[in-house]
Formats: sequence, C-alpha cells, structure tokens
Amino acid sequence: MISANNITLAYGKRVIFKDVNIKFIPGNCYGLIGANGSGKSTFLKILAEELEADKGNVSVGSGERIAMLRQDHFAFDDRTVIDTVMMGHERLFKVKAERDAIYAKEEFTDEDGVRSGELEAEFAEMNGYEAESEAAVLLNGLGITEDLRQKNMKELEGGEKVRVLLAQALFGNPDILLLDEPTNHLDLKSINWLEDFLERFQNTLIVVSHDRHFLNQVCTHVADIDFGKITVYVGNYDFWYEASQLVLHQKQEENRKVTDKANELKEFIQRFSSNASKAKQATSRKKLLEKLTVEDMPTSSRRYPFVVFKPERACGDIILEIKDLSKTVDGVKVLDNFSLTVNKGDKIAFVGGDSLTKTTLFQILEGELQPDSGSFRWGVTITPAYFPKENGRFFANDMNLINWLLQFAPTEGESFARGFLGRMLFSGEEAKKQSSVLSGGEKVRCMLSRMMLTEANVLVFDEPTNHLDLESITALNNGLIAYSEVILFASHDHKFLATVANRIVEFTPGGFIDRSMTFDEYLQSAEVAKMRQEMFQGEAELTL
Repeated sequence: MISANNITLAYGKRVIFKDVNIKFIPGNCYGLIGANGSGKSTFLKILAEELEADKGNVSVGSGERIAMLRQDHFAFDDRTVIDTVMMGHERLFKVKAERDAIYAKEEFTDEDGVRSGELEAEFAEMNGYEAESEAAVLLNGLGITEDLRQKNMKELEGGEKVRVLLAQALFGNPDILLLDEPTNHLDLKSINWLEDFLERFQNTLIVVSHDRHFLNQVCTHVADIDFGKITVYVGNYDFWYEASQLVLHQKQEENRKVTDKANELKEFIQRFSSNASKAKQATSRKKLLEKLTVEDMPTSSRRYPFVVFKPERACGDIILEIKDLSKTVDGVKVLDNFSLTVNKGDKIAFVGGDSLTKTTLFQILEGELQPDSGSFRWGVTITPAYFPKENGRFFANDMNLINWLLQFAPTEGESFARGFLGRMLFSGEEAKKQSSVLSGGEKVRCMLSRMMLTEANVLVFDEPTNHLDLESITALNNGLIAYSEVILFASHDHKFLATVANRIVEFTPGGFIDRSMTFDEYLQSAEVAKMRQEMFQGEAELTL
C-alpha cells in the first residue's frame, strides 16, 4: 500500500497539487490521468520519493519495495541487458554481486564461508535462483531477443532500451509498481503481452498512459487529476469518462434549474412588488431568491482541440492503384512486390512488419522516396494530405504560429489564423509562439491544422497519436470516424485502430494479408489466423 498525505506542490504562483490525500490499495491498478501539464509524471516522482513536495508526505507499507519505469535511457549504458533488468531489484542484485565476488576469490577463508552462507540464504529467500530466467521471460515478452541480452545497453537502439527499462521495472514482483507511459515504443504484440502481465499483477499498480484501450484492459480504478485535485473513480477509463460526464451534466442541470427558478422569482417580484395585494408574496419570493445559489462550475484543465476534416470534393472512382512496389532500405527489403487497390470509403489500417515498412510506403506515395521497382497512381480527383511520423523539417524556422499557419492558407489573414489556432488550443499570446520551440504535442496539433486546411479527400497518417494527450487523441479519433472519404494510416493505438479502420492490411514475412473488416474482427478471425500462421512459417505469435 502507498498513500499521499496532504501533498502540496507549486512552481512559483502555479499550484500543481494542494492538500492531496489519496490511498492506493494492493490488488488494484490505478490509471493516473489528466491533461498535459496537470502533474501526472510529477505525482509519480513524488510517490517514488524522487521529488520532494512542498508540504505533506508519502507513506509506504513496512518493508514494501517500489519499482518505477526509469526515463534515463543512458543510466545503464555500461551494463549488460540482463544485468540492467536484474538491477530493478536493487537488494537482490547487490547480494548476487557480493556472493559472486566471494566465489571469485582464489583463497576462500572461513569468514568468506560464513558470509557466503548468509548471502545464499538471503538470495534464495528473494527467489534469486530464478532471477535470470524471470528476466529472460520479461525480455522475451517485450521483444528483446536472446542475442541482445549479453550486449551492453549502449549497443541498443532507443526503442530497445525503453523495453529493457520496462522489464527492469517489472522484475522481481515489486510491491508497488509505478509506470509512466509504458506502451511507448512497444508494438501491438508487446502491448498485448504487457496487458496480460499487468492483469495478473497482484500488488499495487499506478500507471500513466495515453492509450485508452490499455487503460481499459488493466485499470480497476482511475485517479483523475483535474480541478486542482485528484478524484478516484472505481472502474476503467471508459467508465471514468461516462461517470465524469454524468457528474458534469448533473451539475449543469442543477445550475440550469436554479437559474430558471431565480428568473421566475425575479419576474414575479418585478411585476408585483408595487401591487399592495401581492406585496406579501413578493417579499416572500425575495427571501427565496436570496437563498438560491448557482454553484460555481470549476474550471477543468482539460481542453479538446477542434479536429474536423472537410474534403473539398468527394473521391472519384479511381483513388489509388499500387502495383508491385519494392524498396530496399539500408540493405533490408522493406517492400516486396506490394500491390493494392484503394476503394471508395476505405479506411485502411496498415499493421504488422517493421514500422519502417509503413513509413517507407507512405513516403513513396507522398513522393518523398522513389521505389526500386513497381508503380502507383493517384486518381485525377484525388487530393491527398500526409501526416509524417517525423515532422521536424516543418518547424526548422523561427516563424510565429500565425505566420506558420498562413503558409498553408496564403489568401487568409491574421484574424483567420488566430481563430483557427484558437480552436487548436493556441489562444491569445500562444499564437505568437515561435514554431521552433513547440513541444511534441503542439507540433502534432499544428500538423493536423495544416492537413485540415488542405481540404483533402484522402488522408494519410503515420502514427498520428504519438505525443498527443488523451483529449487530443479523442478529438482526432472522433474527427476521423466522422470523415466521409478515404484514410490510410498506421498506429499502435488499439482503440484508434478499432474505431477508425474498416479494412486491415497486415505485412508479414511471407507477404501481406488484406481484409475488409474492423481491427477487432481481424484479430478474432479464424481464417486470418490460419493464413497468418502459414505466412509466418509456423511461428506461434506475430508482431502486429
């Protein structure tokens, strides 16, 4: 168990938390949610005692061990992968290191014998003899293959390091597990494995995530940071959303009723205050009016951008035809004779394979790369708009956001740009921000603005939910559900895939599978499962 008692934290005049009291119980998984900047990661650091609050304290059950997903990807560069994972249980790793040092001595004294016996007993009590096999299981589930496990961390790619650090946090069955965005850099197979692992986790779990499906799968409770406090709801993310909206609507309805009653009383008083026969009634109503109070609605920190894509024209009969596209990147063939015909109304999710496969395909369709062989053609009625995974080149200047946006709407003026930016959460002085200093989420909102201005009838997205908060993901998700024309996209967000796509194209080592169905139907299809198994040449599992 872990609890926060009267936690208060402020940065200058900005109050992050004030007198927060909350208790996290073993056996429950708490999804910690809130708008960007609300203090989710900060609160986790306070719980882990990596950051000291201005006031209050954190209480942890006696002898309980806290594990937290570390964000420093270079802290373990000189350690092997397997050692990095085992260092997640600090005491176990120290005992193992001391024991191994004694056994490595050329001369073994009586004192060494006594000490080694003590260490062996403590090592066994912590399940040390199963430690390496447990670490291997975690690494395997998170997609770190056996050939990487004896390498030093500095030899790994960034995404691989994140997976190892996640395995480190999970290692050794911690009593309290704190996870900040654990699904980042994971493919769908690894996310599914993590969901299963956490569903079986019996201790206290607190997780921050922007993945709504993940929160729905693992959370028993939601701890919502909003209105300057943390409120706990029983249930998963979808239940929280319905419950919080119900509470808000109830307060709004109560205020409406009070306001209507007040207006009715005011009207009566105004009409009859000078009427002698009604004076007593008017006085009585004045007293009632004085007792009526409209409850001040607290200001939420949540803000939803206005994401609506309006095509200038509908797609014609020919949208996109791809024939035998092949492309090799850095010696690896990422596309091999790929063919596809896109039809009216298609919302195609590209899954499977390496993310480079999808990115390369989109870059070829955008004209940024040339295929090694094969061809493609867009229909004459088609205006595509492209959202790249890497957008740095669009922000390499020092324009303010007003001028940045007007690049893509040259016939419009400043008032138009300010209005458009305001709907995308850049209001007032924020519209004068320099484009070069934007955060990842702000850049994504700018790129979505750019796409909306094109009035395109085909939208191409490469991982659009990266860097976005839950509110912006929800707005984008709803915008694409409502979009009437064609969408081609890649994403690791399960709910995004499940609610937008009506056709799935999966890249496999043996070719590709193309089916017109929803993502959840695709995952449950026996026919697809059989085809997959054949294409993966007997492999039991696949990476979506």
